[in-house]
This record gives sequence, C-alpha cells and structure tokens, in this order.
Amino acid sequence: MKDMDQLTISDVERECAIAKETLRVWERRYDFPKPQRDPHGERIYSREDVERLRLVKRLLDHGYRPGKIMHHPTSELAEMAAKFAPAAPPPPENLAELIGFIELLKAHRIPELRQRLGHAVEARGLRAFVLDVAAPLARMVGDAWEAGDIAVFEEHLFAEALESVLHAAIAAAAARAAHAAPSPRVLLTTVPVERHGIGLLMAEALLVLEGAHVLSLGVQTPLAEIVAAVRSQRADVVGLSFSLSTSVRATVENVTELRQRLGDAVEVWAGGASAAAARRHLAGVHVVGLDDIAGCVAIWRARHQAAG
Repeated sequence: MKDMDQLTISDVERECAIAKETLRVWERRYDFPKPQRDPHGERIYSREDVERLRLVKRLLDHGYRPGKIMHHPTSELAEMAAKFAPAAPPPPENLAELIGFIELLKAHRIPELRQRLGHAVEARGLRAFVLDVAAPLARMVGDAWEAGDIAVFEEHLFAEALESVLHAAIAAAAARAAHAAPSPRVLLTTVPVERHGIGLLMAEALLVLEGAHVLSLGVQTPLAEIVAAVRSQRADVVGLSFSLSTSVRATVENVTELRQRLGDAVEVWAGGASAAAARRHLAGVHVVGLDDIAGCVAIWRARHQAAG
C-alpha cells in the first residue's frame, strides 16, 4: 500500500494543477522538484514537494517566471505568495456550525454530514443555506486543502455530499418556481480547465429561486460546445464559475475568447474566486458574486421589460 505522504506524478498534477510534462521539465532545468523513485522507477513526491509546488504555482499565476523563483526555499516562497493572499473575510456568525461540518468530514462520517447539510437546508431555506452555509463551508474546505489539513479524497467526499444535497434542493425549488415574464435563459458551465462544480450548483440554486430558466452543462465544456449550446437553447446569459484552482491568466484567456465567439447578443456572467481576482481584465463581462445574482436577474428583467 502506498504511503499517504508519497505522491505519484499524477497525484501532484491533480493537487497542484501543474502538468506532468512541466514537472519533468522543471526537474531537468531547475533540479526541482527532485522526486525519489519507487521500486518500479516511478517518481515519488513528498508532501513538502507539494507544498512548495503550490507556492510556485501561485506565484507563476501572478506573473513570476520559473527561473526567478524555483531556487527559493519554501519559507521565502510563502512570504512572496502572502502578498497576493486575498483579505480574509470576517468570521461568519455561524462559525461553530461550519466547524462542526468540517469535523464530520475529517472523521469520515459522510452520511451524517449529508444528513446535517440536508437539515440545514430545511431549517434555513435554500437561499440562506447557499449564502450562509454552503458558500463559506466550501471556502473553508478549500482553505483546509490548501493548507494540507484535508486530503484530496476528503475534498472529493465533501463535494459529493454537498452536491447531492444541492441537487435535491434545486429539484424541489424548481418544481415550485414561478417564472415571471420575462425571465432570462441562463446556461451554466465551466471551461475545460475548471473541474469544480460546486460554484455552479450554488449559482443554479439562486437563479432558480429568482425564476430564471436554467440549463446546466456541468463542468469542463469546450468553448465551441458552449457556443453551440447557447445558439441551440437560445440562451440569454452564459454563467461561468472559476475556482482558485484556475489561474487568473487562464480565466482571462477563456472568458475573453468565449466573449469574442458569442458576440454582443449574449451576456457573460463570471463568478468564483479566480473571476473576482481577474475582474479588471474582463472587459464586457459581469463579474458576479452569489449575493449579486438576485440583483443581476432583476436588472436583466427590468431592461427587457422596458425594451419589450
């Protein structure tokens, strides 16, 4: 059985969002990372390697060149990366509740985690659950993964539990939804480099509550297929989600290309941490937080009522 502190090159690619070939190039060119080899000659990386690679990746996303930073020790890389850390939001009022969910995850009590999330939806209602529980909890899990306090498989267990609860709540809300006229037709997805779908589900929940017509394509849809779906479904808006796992550069490149392909008849709304960081580079795009969705739908509706 593989030691949990020994990672394959595929593990590192997933955890750090750095391509295998890039890792091999850095190894030859900069002598880092410098993995050990298992009995079969395959590369094995340590948790320390992964921590340092995450810092390198963060700095590269902010414009540093590999040759300028690769030989810095981890402590110096951390100091450099700290300059780009977003300001920490104030602790939520329900922090104890959120910590309780995290403790269930770490204890691998997933059925109980799913059950308690479901009870939170019933107690709060879907809108408050998304804004006050799901969004800050997802952020806390992401921070814990970034700090190495949660393993990749635990992050996946959390995502599966939260997604199952959101799917059920969205289905129930959609069955009760009343579509005021006019209502935007919103196509939700992520671009090929973004594999996280929790942001999409949270946006879908809030859009459904506002009476929007929502079509979700799930994650990692090629840009050409997004354009084809927009035309086929006569979408008014394309909603894209970008987590911190997608670099600011990749966010800007994908959104800019999609904006050009779609033309001006379709609005693009982009949400998530990476979109927020890229805001000033996203001309012609609405950068939308979850708590902005109701207002965006109301503005869209008012504009089209006036035009109609």
